[in-house]
Amino acid sequence: MSTVTASSSSTTGYIHCPPHRKFTPTSTPISLLPTQNARLYQHIHPTLLLSVFYLRFSAIVADPVSELFKLTFVLMGLQMLYVVLCLPTAKAGVLPKTGTYGPRKPKPGTKRTTQGNGIAGKMVPALLSTLLTLVLATPLLMALIICFGASITTHLAHTSLLATHMALLAFLPLFYVYGVDGKMWREILSASLPWDGVWGGTVGTMVGAWCGAVPIPLDWDREWQKWPVTIITGAYIGWAVGRLAGEFLFKGKRIEFDDYDDLEPQTESEKSGVTRQD
Repeated sequence: MSTVTASSSSTTGYIHCPPHRKFTPTSTPISLLPTQNARLYQHIHPTLLLSVFYLRFSAIVADPVSELFKLTFVLMGLQMLYVVLCLPTAKAGVLPKTGTYGPRKPKPGTKRTTQGNGIAGKMVPALLSTLLTLVLATPLLMALIICFGASITTHLAHTSLLATHMALLAFLPLFYVYGVDGKMWREILSASLPWDGVWGGTVGTMVGAWCGAVPIPLDWDREWQKWPVTIITGAYIGWAVGRLAGEFLFKGKRIEFDDYDDLEPQTESEKSGVTRQD
């Protein structure tokens, strides 16, 4: 239990018990690489990605499986280009403590090297992040989508492609920046990261996909209402909005949760935050 603070009056016989916080996040917002290419492409990337999706929207409505499969490779390439140009890697950036890009300090007795700092050197982390996204995040998202009501017996190809696109939008940059650091992924899974462009894109993807499900049951008889067109459209729009909001409006703020111990107090004095001192 946390340190107890004595009450202002020693004659009352009570001590004040502050609430005990279960989990305290320590991460800081991600900063873009300090390069001209990063500053330029961070604005081009969402426009380019949404433009590609818009131009292929009619084809996606007509044949979702075929078009989403082909669009997967475009999305994969653009996301890899974004992380390579704009974001520090988990290996090169001291992100969990500083939030800024910079090489790690060499251990005593070792020499500092510049290997891996260029574009070619950053392609390996980008490829590994893509692989982790496809192998780990996609199946989990597919299971989550099914839990939220997607059919488990039909349209499996549609659902798997939806999960793949959402994973590439939401999780590829997270794997690239944080790697497989267990402490950081605890903050990610508890939605405790501070807002920035990467985390905003993740939150926006999830919220946008959830909002995209709203038109499906409506009796409008539109072709674009079929599974999973509206959901994947919402995911793309939500990703772009969340990314911009995280980078420019809410950067550094956190989603607040009531994460204090919620044990029921046994007495009126405990309910008011004090306990009797014997």
